[in-house]
Amino acid sequence: MTAVLEAGGWGLLGGAALVVGASVGWFVRVPARVTASVMAFGAGVLISALAFDLVLEAADGGGLIATLLGFLGGAVAYMLANAVLARRGARHRKRSQEQQPSEADQSGSGLAIAVGALLDGVPESVVLGASLLGGGGVSVAVVAAVFISNLPEGLSSAVGMKNAGRSAGYVFGVWGAIAIASGLAAAAGYGLLGAASPEVVAAITAVAAGAILTMVADTMIPEAFERAHSATGLIAAAGFLVAFTINRLGS
Repeated sequence: MTAVLEAGGWGLLGGAALVVGASVGWFVRVPARVTASVMAFGAGVLISALAFDLVLEAADGGGLIATLLGFLGGAVAYMLANAVLARRGARHRKRSQEQQPSEADQSGSGLAIAVGALLDGVPESVVLGASLLGGGGVSVAVVAAVFISNLPEGLSSAVGMKNAGRSAGYVFGVWGAIAIASGLAAAAGYGLLGAASPEVVAAITAVAAGAILTMVADTMIPEAFERAHSATGLIAAAGFLVAFTINRLGS
């Protein structure tokens, strides 16, 4: 039970970064280029964590086939779910400018954006919980990747929500609920996979990794490139190297 609570605590910590980012976005006027740069950095951090902490470990623990199938399945599942939500108004949920529709523009878009934000956060949290299964403690690199990437996500999306006329209650209600859901997902990731075979754990980890990479490509990088332009790649590379360094120092 203690380990389940620990997993939930790490997931809650990662989700709390969304609330912190949303608070900055709501109360502080952050230049769009700065937001885009932090988004690019967070994308690079996540990509590094995927490569060295998730996919590689999944392949080592459960085999190449389970990892490949899980990764592809996660990518396809995210793409399909994201396409459905995009048609309902959640396409630009991470955008900080005026791309997000208001409720008057598209009825139901507020709920779609909330569900989309949940879709983005759950895979990361499940991975955090599952990373405790080996008994060696949580992966510092994965925690850092989730926290660092969630800050600009919450910031950018909150600014976009504010520009679309949504209330503070809606914005902080969404991110607060997702922070709690992140904790629950991490606890579930540990509790439900505790007795699973290495192949199943590998497949689930790979599913989450595939969904996360698809999310990065579909939502984070477009927002970053819109404002950071040619600097996006370099900033993302810096994020990648920081996460890689954390991985090496923690191993």
